[in-house]
Amino acid sequence: MNKKQSNHLFPLLIIGVAFFIIGFGVGINGIMVPILERAFSLSKSMSYLVLTATFSAFLIFGRPSGIVIQRIGYKRSMVIALIIMSLGMLLFIPSAKMGTSMQGFYLFLAASFVGGMGNTLLQAAVNPYVTICGPIEKAAQRMCVMGIMNKSAWYLGPIFLSLFIDVTNPVLDQAYIPFGIAAGVITLLAVLIYFISLPEVKAAGEEEEAQHPDSGNAEVPASGEKISLWQYPHLILGAIALFIYVGVETLPMASAIDFANAIGLDNPAQYSGIVSIGLVIGYILSIFLLQVMRQNNALILFILIALSASFCLILLPARQAIYCLGVLGFSHSLMWGAIWALAIDKLGKKTKSGASLLVTAIVGGAILPLLFGFILDAVRGGEASPLPDDFQMAYWIFIPCYLYILYYALAGHKVGLAKNK
Repeated sequence: MNKKQSNHLFPLLIIGVAFFIIGFGVGINGIMVPILERAFSLSKSMSYLVLTATFSAFLIFGRPSGIVIQRIGYKRSMVIALIIMSLGMLLFIPSAKMGTSMQGFYLFLAASFVGGMGNTLLQAAVNPYVTICGPIEKAAQRMCVMGIMNKSAWYLGPIFLSLFIDVTNPVLDQAYIPFGIAAGVITLLAVLIYFISLPEVKAAGEEEEAQHPDSGNAEVPASGEKISLWQYPHLILGAIALFIYVGVETLPMASAIDFANAIGLDNPAQYSGIVSIGLVIGYILSIFLLQVMRQNNALILFILIALSASFCLILLPARQAIYCLGVLGFSHSLMWGAIWALAIDKLGKKTKSGASLLVTAIVGGAILPLLFGFILDAVRGGEASPLPDDFQMAYWIFIPCYLYILYYALAGHKVGLAKNK
């Protein structure tokens, strides 16, 4: 049985602030792509290594994060995660002081990786916490509320950084100010979480875990019980869906400024904001939509919106097509929470380890944008800078991605569940 909590409002408020910190870090990473490209005269594929450095941490530390949470709980894991993220922000300061030397760029990548380590542990803690902190059928709704906090920070992060660094003509010698402020705020939140009362929560079936009397925490599987995560195909297929989803969610934010530059639009930095605005509008609408529609049906609807927006992004004139990135942001609003809830459902005592596997899938935020960068370099045909048509050609990457997520929403999330009942 699920351990019932009488009041989750205050814990969810604190978790909401943690989601804000996660979004702030991702938003800063997104705007660092064009900043570092200009500051270090990088190719497109090289500039997207910033996202690769951040999100590759999820691949390396996703599974270990689940072990950490199992041993010390959600609250302490959040504190440690925030301290690591703060350290990553502080490492940006000496890298910025190195000027335009490539050593400075490599230290930027190292700082991004350290921040990604903290982000990995934080994601592994906060996502299952929100999912099981109430009825599973309302998980996507709670995730939408968290998403408002998260994606608002995506929008504010680039604005905050642009107050100190000019995106079109970046000079990094003042970067210590924003990164120092961000490190201080993250550390303050870690201290706050350490001293408040944040209850531990358990998923259905998690309390029934049996153990060997002679082997510490080793699990004793009941007859016929699944002992490996690979025996839960709906979880594995869900991890693939999340891998793809995080990639397509990150790509519009990461590429919007470059696309606006290629088109020749004024103030290109503002176009990264249309993705976040679309996401926040989608979250708000989803909260009400999920009152009258099952979260799986809503997921299918939003995937179809994403597919339609993708074709418009590719086929419309570039000056109109760029606004389709905001529609993609809107369609993404429901996907994370709905896919996560479908993938983690009915795992019982495997919930924490299953969540760590899902967090590992966030590495998709590194792979797909990097692949997009290589495609862009390949299709631009020797031009010094990619043209709008080159971006639109590279955006074909969205179509197969959304088709797989549609498969998972229609059928993939049911695979193997009949045997688990």
